Amino acid sequence: MGFKKKIRFIHKWLGLTSGLIVFIVSITGCIYCFHDEIKDMTREWRTVEAEAKPYIAPSVLQKKAKELYPDVIQSMVIYGGEARPAFVYGVKGEDGYFIYFNPYSGKFMHAENLEEDFFHIVEHIHLYLLLPPEIGKHIVGVATIIFIFLLITGIIQWWPKKKKQLKDRLQVKWSAKWRRVNYDWHNVSGFYISIVALVIAATGLTFTYEWMGDAMYYGGNLGRNYPEERAEPVIDTTLTQKDAQNVMDKAFAQTLKLAPTRGMYFVWDQGPKNAIIAGSYPNALEYHHQSNLQFHPVTGELVKELMYDDKSAGMKLQEMNYGLHTGQYFGLTGKIIVFIASLIAAALPVTGIVIWWGRRNKKPKHVKIKKAVN
Repeated sequence: MGFKKKIRFIHKWLGLTSGLIVFIVSITGCIYCFHDEIKDMTREWRTVEAEAKPYIAPSVLQKKAKELYPDVIQSMVIYGGEARPAFVYGVKGEDGYFIYFNPYSGKFMHAENLEEDFFHIVEHIHLYLLLPPEIGKHIVGVATIIFIFLLITGIIQWWPKKKKQLKDRLQVKWSAKWRRVNYDWHNVSGFYISIVALVIAATGLTFTYEWMGDAMYYGGNLGRNYPEERAEPVIDTTLTQKDAQNVMDKAFAQTLKLAPTRGMYFVWDQGPKNAIIAGSYPNALEYHHQSNLQFHPVTGELVKELMYDDKSAGMKLQEMNYGLHTGQYFGLTGKIIVFIASLIAAALPVTGIVIWWGRRNKKPKHVKIKKAVN
């Protein structure tokens, strides 16, 4: 068996074993791609009128949320931006909740059970196939690794032996029979999306495997490690609060001064033995270029400061991961590219199965035997 025949054999069986999962993950990625834009158009409580007023303190929003939903255990307050609501994140049983308020007046706007949200369900299918996360994420992770091998083996099969064949390999022969059109479309579309699809697949692996995130960190830092930026601060639990101000309010006030932005803020209380984590993002709904601050859970004093400009290249690359995976990092153009690439990726298992089925059920050619004329 020649080299390309071996590659074709590997490509075929990897595709058949992972095709359904690749289709599901790709098509849900398409649906999720513009979730923010769709939600903004269909949910009026997603935006507020920007005002020249300070934001309501986190403790006030938490108190209001507690009065409205006493059974929801709160942990985080997020300020979505100047023209967006603030919301308290909490859990009730296994369900997550976003409780939205006007960030200037504190007026209640909406409560959202994430488990009932369409796009949240789509995200869980994308990440876990609606299975328990510890099981589903590994099935998706393995299928993603297989998909990377499929892209590589597909390129090897596609690669022309001679330069003059390149033009034919870059286009679909639309005038041919449908089986040939399907074959060409599978190969040509797979080639055109290969780079984007590899980036999407590689960044997607970080949601399953910690080693992939570490690879991005060390790769961005050219193999070097900066332990001080990844180290957790030591919390002295013997300290007592120096004033009566709410600790989260104190942390948020310092974050506004140290990391001012027109984008998003969050303050996360992890409990009495862990630092309060706060952060800021320069643009609303964009989760990169973040600055991070950590505060003592009792006194509210700053214990660690890590601004975006002070982060290593590897950490910046790690934090770009979501933006690269969704195309968000490159704005609307990036999202459109990721959407198209994901849609084509979803079609590849379908066109591949058609090719396999056609070859498996190929009718033998009838050979006409001419009788010799005496």
